[in-house]
Amino acid sequence: MSLPDELFDVRGARVVVTGAASGLGRAIAEAMAGCGARVTLADVDAERLGEVASELAGRGGEVRSARLDVSDADAVERTFEEVVEAQGGVDVAFANAGISLEPGVLDPRGGLDAFDRETWDTVLGVNLNGVIFTLRAAASRMKRQGGGRIVVTASTAGFGTDPMVGYSYSATKAAAIIIVRQAALELAPHGVHVNAIVPGPFRTRIGGDGAPIPPEAWEEIVALGRMADPDEIKGVALLLASPASSFMTGAIVPVDGGQLLMSHGE
Repeated sequence: MSLPDELFDVRGARVVVTGAASGLGRAIAEAMAGCGARVTLADVDAERLGEVASELAGRGGEVRSARLDVSDADAVERTFEEVVEAQGGVDVAFANAGISLEPGVLDPRGGLDAFDRETWDTVLGVNLNGVIFTLRAAASRMKRQGGGRIVVTASTAGFGTDPMVGYSYSATKAAAIIIVRQAALELAPHGVHVNAIVPGPFRTRIGGDGAPIPPEAWEEIVALGRMADPDEIKGVALLLASPASSFMTGAIVPVDGGQLLMSHGE
């Protein structure tokens, strides 16, 4: 086996991906299955989940599916327990599930005057509670087995103002970044690595695919001048799931085409 193969080897790894039925979660699941991992796809959308599971079956790794609402703490615990019962443990957990239900803060339909408590609670339930519930369920089992890796999907919206998203999305993604740092500190003595992927604008339902932004406008928003395809998340996902990240924990890894450089002047 060559050095690159050894560094990025996830063959046989027991992986859970939440929000796996679409967008970045689907791309992450594709990467893991394609590299020989044993992947459990978890998502609230049962129909789409089944389609993705069927598509990924036979790509090199074992693929299972579990309908899961990550805002339900008991359901998250049951899902991880089922993974442990079926596969003997869990090595990697991607806390990826996320939603965005509000218009951007500069959209006439959005902002504080349009604040809706039900929407706020729904987004927090998935994006914030879901992260904590997934972290807790994964960490408790990884501690017992002596180690593991947890990867949280945050967002560049968690670093500063983003007119394309609403308050609930920005707030939850900022909180997710702090949670990753806290969890990394707590779990390091147990051999559990906790890191975050921080996507910029990707062509997903959340990322603004189809948004009325002319192509040339991206040159002012993103240093590379474009949106990303979901497949472009696969490399960093594989890095954080594999031995290549053996000395990484508490890392907040932007995959944003240089968006943060443009917005923060860094």
